[in-house]
Amino acid sequence: MVVLNEETFEERFSIKLSRLNIFVISGFFSILLIAGTTVLIAYTPIREYIPGYSSSQLKKEASDLLYEADSLKMRLQIIEKYTQSIIPVLKGDQTVEDVNFDSIKQNPVPSTFDLKKLNATKEDSLFREKIESKDRFPLFDKASTKIDVVFFAPITGNVTQGFDLDNKHFAIDIVAETGTPVKVIEDGTVVFSEWTAETGYVIIVDHSNGFISVYKHNGALLKQQGDFVKSGEAISSVGSTGELSTGPHLHFELWYNGYPVNPSNYIDFQ
Repeated sequence: MVVLNEETFEERFSIKLSRLNIFVISGFFSILLIAGTTVLIAYTPIREYIPGYSSSQLKKEASDLLYEADSLKMRLQIIEKYTQSIIPVLKGDQTVEDVNFDSIKQNPVPSTFDLKKLNATKEDSLFREKIESKDRFPLFDKASTKIDVVFFAPITGNVTQGFDLDNKHFAIDIVAETGTPVKVIEDGTVVFSEWTAETGYVIIVDHSNGFISVYKHNGALLKQQGDFVKSGEAISSVGSTGELSTGPHLHFELWYNGYPVNPSNYIDFQ
């Protein structure tokens, strides 16, 4: 093969090719091309543009999302358990059974019972007279100064609707300006802090001695589920959220051992 100058036809380059040389050169360039392609695919980001190869960054992000989804699934299960345990408080469907603890169950007296045995003996009469002579309700006994529970008022204001068991209004409504801080009544743990359609932003705190306090229609929530709060600490702000709200106010409920109690018996809201 001879390379000539087009104008002067001067020989510029010449090489003698044979079939073996062509095979050797072709093989060398083929090996070089394969090696270069392999290096580009294995060690450069260009492989991401080749069909069938995915980005290492995408793999890492997919792996992180998989772990995060698993964690969110576990948290969702915990939240569902809390929600199921607190549904009666949120919906207000739990009713209070009218139990008369002063009543005494009377058994019918058998017809064969000897009524003469009921007559008091002399010893019984003397003992009864001794008991009846004592003051059943002494006014001068030493008063106990121990206070079991002291609650902090969540907010102060005018009570527009009080506690009413007959109408299943297990709370009191206190009017306040929007944004007024709502404070927790006692030390406890937040067991629910979410949005509900009917009562808006709701936060529920589990206290000691079996008490649970519920704060509904909040404008914003300042604490999350699982947080430990101290007495008097702000946990939300007054608002008017939820379908059942008619204006800025706090709907406050107080439950004891699974039964609603009148908050006014424990807290002064004035």
